[in-house]
Amino acid sequence: MTIQRLDNVGIVFEDLPAAIAFFVELGLKLEGEGLVEGRWADLAAGLDGVRVDVAMMRTPDGHGRLELMKYHTPAAVSPGLENAPANALGIRRIMFAVEGIDDVVARLRTHGAELVGEVAQYEDSYRLCYVRGPEGIIVALAEQLS
Repeated sequence: MTIQRLDNVGIVFEDLPAAIAFFVELGLKLEGEGLVEGRWADLAAGLDGVRVDVAMMRTPDGHGRLELMKYHTPAAVSPGLENAPANALGIRRIMFAVEGIDDVVARLRTHGAELVGEVAQYEDSYRLCYVRGPEGIIVALAEQLS
């Protein structure tokens, strides 16, 4: 058995509408929203009484998806990693290829995003940066130079 593809990445938020707005501004499309609950959800998540709002976001090329979630029950818990640096253990960031990185950063700032460091250039190949988005998530942006 081998992996066929990365289907999606799930991210839990308290403010789901703000997270949706942030990722829409980044260029993702909202595929749909719904409530997930039931015994199957409890078994899959290893939790009891799962009741979670889910918003599925799709990248413009159709190859990547984000599953944004807000848990009603059981209540979401914080591992204490808010505003953790990029070198903290665990999943720290997701990266998107973008065009016009300066414009993207400016638009994300209207949703509360802040640069973690600076927009940096790697040789003549890429301009890259990390931004801290909703609830402290780090989103990396990469613009390929021609």
